[in-house]
Amino acid sequence: MTEAAVQNTVSDNPQRESRLAKLEAIREMGVEPYPSTFKRLHDMDDIHKNYAHLESGQETEDEVTIAGRVKAYRNSGMFMDVAGPDGRVQVFCHKSQLDEEQLKLVKNLDLGDLIGVRGLVRRTPRGEITVNALEVTLLTKTLLPLPEKYHGLTDVEVRYRQRYLDLIMNEESQKTLLTRANIISHIRHLLVDKGFVEVETPMLHPIPGGASARPFMTHHNALDQEFYLKIAPELYLKRLVVGGLAEKVFEINRCFRNEGISVRHNPEFTMMELYQAYANYEDMMDLAEEIFVSAAKDVLGKTEVQFGEHLIDFGKPWRRVTMAQLVEEETGIDFLSLDGDEAAAEAAKSVGVHVEKTDTWGKLMLKVFEEKVEEKLIQPTHVMDMPLDVSPLARAHEEDPRLTRRFETFVNAWEVANAFSELTDPIDQRHRFEAQVKEREAGDEEAQRMDEDFLTALEYGMPPTGGMGIGIDRMIMLLTASPSIRDVIAFPTLKKKG
Repeated sequence: MTEAAVQNTVSDNPQRESRLAKLEAIREMGVEPYPSTFKRLHDMDDIHKNYAHLESGQETEDEVTIAGRVKAYRNSGMFMDVAGPDGRVQVFCHKSQLDEEQLKLVKNLDLGDLIGVRGLVRRTPRGEITVNALEVTLLTKTLLPLPEKYHGLTDVEVRYRQRYLDLIMNEESQKTLLTRANIISHIRHLLVDKGFVEVETPMLHPIPGGASARPFMTHHNALDQEFYLKIAPELYLKRLVVGGLAEKVFEINRCFRNEGISVRHNPEFTMMELYQAYANYEDMMDLAEEIFVSAAKDVLGKTEVQFGEHLIDFGKPWRRVTMAQLVEEETGIDFLSLDGDEAAAEAAKSVGVHVEKTDTWGKLMLKVFEEKVEEKLIQPTHVMDMPLDVSPLARAHEEDPRLTRRFETFVNAWEVANAFSELTDPIDQRHRFEAQVKEREAGDEEAQRMDEDFLTALEYGMPPTGGMGIGIDRMIMLLTASPSIRDVIAFPTLKKKG
């Protein structure tokens, strides 16, 4: 079956017609092709482990009951490979152990069918663990054929649109998504063990906030009110810290941003965001490193990952360096010595960076960093003390009011974490929001909006707090060496066909 035929799932499919005929024959035998349940008693992996000691040709009287999908079908079903999420086992169907009705059923099976098998374990003379079938039960008759065994499913468009088929055919896809689940579980347990309380914040926001991003909008009919899908949980999580629900809170949540799609961007994505009272951004650096290193050790069993041509080592000390220092190292421009927007603009132009009339000193330092430095940050690096102009929710730097106590973590030239010593001064926060509103009025659609309720919450008092967000999808991309975010999201957003 070609991959083009995979997409043509129903019409003009001769193999489907053949399977429908077999389905009818099975029903005429009095066999229900879609039974309601089956008691699977043994895992494939356990069978291989428990009988690893068998020598070639050795038989047992040990009875097992397995279930899975037919992945190989040889000699009219005399030999079948039955596969589940934990591996596959060869099944031997022979007239010496099956009656005519059972043999007739086996001959009406196809690749992809789901079956249950009760039988005896042995190792064949060729050395393969095998179950000699005593009883075969059809659990689901499939009507569409699988792609060819030796070519598999390689068309990425089909893989992403029909993820179920991708998972059937590609063990690597299964492994990646299972690794994702294990990493998220690890993060959750790590934080809970550290005293963090897992919370939930709204998906529907009357005011989008917590990040500079374009939101999705929706309408609630009963309230006749516009809402925005969550772009970040930050402002709600901070409200919980103000309220004293706990000194440490976190959420693993879906966020939605109405922006471009790329190998690193999906309109909906998973974020882990946390806040810890009486902590600062240096504490957040320590915690970011612990999360990545412990997840790599626990899930992968190692701290080094080969990603393309780069061997990324999460186990070595992570570099902590200011954005200004990195820019100076790469371009020779000392932004901290530049006085005002005009001087910064001239410096940016001197290294080929495009300048807009509305660009400020801080925005220009960020632009130079993004264009000249970011792509070279392969090993884990905390980029510290980001400009205040682009950090409306972070505490101002005590030594230079143009900067903030904020860092972003880069690995493989990707931003994977963003953290602050949080801004707790409600007057300063109001001024920051007002500046954002002006930028929005000037045409910046990603600028943040005034949130009066959040400002009211701050006026009731938030303790000194450290906060951090980690992009779960990019983290999993790194730890699984996946080149596209679509590889680590089960159902990525795709352009409509046709």
